[in-house]
Amino acid sequence: MPYLTSTRPGTASTDVRTGFGIPGFAHPLLAPLEWNGLTRPGTPLHWVVLNVADGPGVQPDPHCLAAAGRLRNAGVRVLGHLDTVHGLRSFGEAISDAHRYLDWYQVDGFLLDRCPADRVALPEVRRTVGTLRVIHEDAHIVLGHGTHPYPGYAEHADQLVTFSGAWSDYRWSQVAEWTADHPPERFCHFVHGVPGPHLDEALRIARWQGAATIYFTDHAPGPLTDPWEQLPGYWDDIVSRIGTGVSE
Repeated sequence: MPYLTSTRPGTASTDVRTGFGIPGFAHPLLAPLEWNGLTRPGTPLHWVVLNVADGPGVQPDPHCLAAAGRLRNAGVRVLGHLDTVHGLRSFGEAISDAHRYLDWYQVDGFLLDRCPADRVALPEVRRTVGTLRVIHEDAHIVLGHGTHPYPGYAEHADQLVTFSGAWSDYRWSQVAEWTADHPPERFCHFVHGVPGPHLDEALRIARWQGAATIYFTDHAPGPLTDPWEQLPGYWDDIVSRIGTGVSE
């Protein structure tokens, strides 16, 4: 990988720069420019999530297969999207979806979206992650809590999403003290509704809070829209800032 190498939980690194984790674009037929633009040389990508149809779908999708293949050929990690529904989804359903992602799209790991964050749910998440590592030994596992979870989760994943939400909340957010025991490459921040003039401020917050993987967008969620489905209007600007180390 150009910026983020695979690390096991608990390992530290000092050479990882800020880069993007793409939470999940719309289907390649609906967002062709987004998918094609990710392979542009110099784009600091840590990984891209593939979400075919709220998961891997019921059969291989040739358009998603082609998009994932282009990324993997360019050396970019592709992660399968597994929705845990805050712990309500069964273990068997999640693992079944993981097998389909591996069989059909040869993904490099998984994002466990809407992952529980409390201590009670940790054993079941640990069981799921352990099984994912059995079926894919080198899987890159990201737990999509969207908030600071119980610290024990950090022992079982490569990365944790410790913030996912609106800019109005992010700019006043505070980092959990326990995260200081881990290097920045262990944490991800996804922020929507970030105005272009506040990009530098948002990048400083990510740096101060110790998150090396980010995704900022000026889009906001709507009744039927996901803010992560399209590239932000300032994509070229933020790529150039991160690519040249402005945020460091």
